[in-house]
Amino acid sequence: AQGSSHPRSRAILAAAKSRGLLLPAVDQIRELPGHGVTATQGATALRLGRADWAAGDASGETILAQDSRVIARFGFDDTLRPGAAEMVQAFAKAGVRVTLISGDQPAAVAATARAAGITDWQAQILPEGKVAAVQAMTAAGAKVLMIGDGLNDTAALASAHVSVAPASALEASRVAADLVLLSPDLGNVAAAFRLAISARRRILENFAVAAVYNAVAIPLAFLGFASPLAAAIAMSSSSIIVSLNALRVR
Repeated sequence: AQGSSHPRSRAILAAAKSRGLLLPAVDQIRELPGHGVTATQGATALRLGRADWAAGDASGETILAQDSRVIARFGFDDTLRPGAAEMVQAFAKAGVRVTLISGDQPAAVAATARAAGITDWQAQILPEGKVAAVQAMTAAGAKVLMIGDGLNDTAALASAHVSVAPASALEASRVAADLVLLSPDLGNVAAAFRLAISARRRILENFAVAAVYNAVAIPLAFLGFASPLAAAIAMSSSSIIVSLNALRVR
């Protein structure tokens, strides 16, 4: 767990330290996205992660296996990030489809989806499955906004039309994301979405203002009806109108 940035690995490590447990030295720590962590202790091979991957166990738990033999099982209670439910509500109100895609077990994913108010969810999805889901949505004509924080999310973040990672996310996720939230509150994602919609509307309005101005001013100037002073005033007025309209985004 010391060699992993996964939230469950961090939780296991924090629990061990809080109990004053002696942490034995291990070597060759390697994290496999979507599966878990491998290491060696002398001639012993260790695996921490998905039960089916670590020891061929069908329990669906997070386990620690020694030479494919289960030696510990871990239970977790997941909690929503601040603002997650509010973000889902805001997207639903705006008519945006929200899908939860997770590598966790169905029971855990269902509970999280229920708490967040998400009806469309998928469980036990490996990193390549997340990428496939994003690509399928894109192929269907959707503009996908992907939010993720783990190593198994990086490829999907890079595949999305727009991607967001919290500041607490793994560095690889932050690098792959288009936006990084400085605040842990996911409600800011909905605020950024509303700001983007408003900004796009103002941009289209300013294009329309510029088009009308040019359609009227250029023929007048070409025909010689506009004096230099009138042209300067008209040009300045157009710039002021466009700038004031852009300020409405705030």
